[in-house]
Amino acid sequence: MATCEARWIGGGERAQALLSAIEADDPEMFTAEIVDLGDGRVELIVTVTADSIPTLQSTMDDLLACLAAAEAGLDAIQG
Repeated sequence: MATCEARWIGGGERAQALLSAIEADDPEMFTAEIVDLGDGRVELIVTVTADSIPTLQSTMDDLLACLAAAEAGLDAIQG
């Protein structure tokens, strides 16, 4: 069994938008949570667990690509 975690820190609305971008992408392959850090910041934690390193890598690559695309879209919209 292999596990990998990705963490992102920022505003709550953006974290929720990023989470929404990945929720439909193989939701049984990962867990995600948003943790309040105080002073308007949150941490989005995405954890992937897989039976093998290649599967772990593939799933994490897909999720990170979705997150990067969502963040780029948010940047374009918000300026």
